[in-house]
Amino acid sequence: MLYPNNIKKNYTKINNHANRGMDLEYLVEITNEYYIDHDRAYIYKKPTPIGIVKVNYALAKIEEAYFQKPSTLDYNGLYKGYYIEFDAKVTHHKTSFPLSNVSPHQIKHIEHIYKHGGIVFLLIQINDSFYVLMGSDFLKFKEEGKRQSIPLAYIIENGYEIKYNFSKGLDYLSVIDKLLEEKNEKIKIS
Repeated sequence: MLYPNNIKKNYTKINNHANRGMDLEYLVEITNEYYIDHDRAYIYKKPTPIGIVKVNYALAKIEEAYFQKPSTLDYNGLYKGYYIEFDAKVTHHKTSFPLSNVSPHQIKHIEHIYKHGGIVFLLIQINDSFYVLMGSDFLKFKEEGKRQSIPLAYIIENGYEIKYNFSKGLDYLSVIDKLLEEKNEKIKIS
């Protein structure tokens, strides 16, 4: 299939539990390519750091490796002079997003990025819908400690639904634009 700009994608839907987020990651990659192609933002998927133990040089193949440390969030980059970082998460729960989908080291990372003024959020797919839940709203819910999962109603009320667009993908930066505009309006009022 040819996508905009004659980019050929080889896409196969992956349905097993271990790779349940691959479809969402693919949509995020399409979106990030669109942003780069249109000089809108530079956001990339971060590689997980690995230590290579054994290489078969004749086949140019890594035969044994290990993860050096847990990865943080999957995507980072720059947008309008702001550092941006987020993770794409999928849940098959119909009414909530389990907090266990975000590992403790990722939660700590969200706290650090938020504390230092970066833009940080989760891009959540639930019930075939997509939501941006800002790091501040995620942390606020987690700190209340009342539940082990975020109800869909909380995500709808505090998050921002985004729709898939064939040419732009999942335009999550439209949410960031809205939030930056609100922030600038508050500064003007002060």
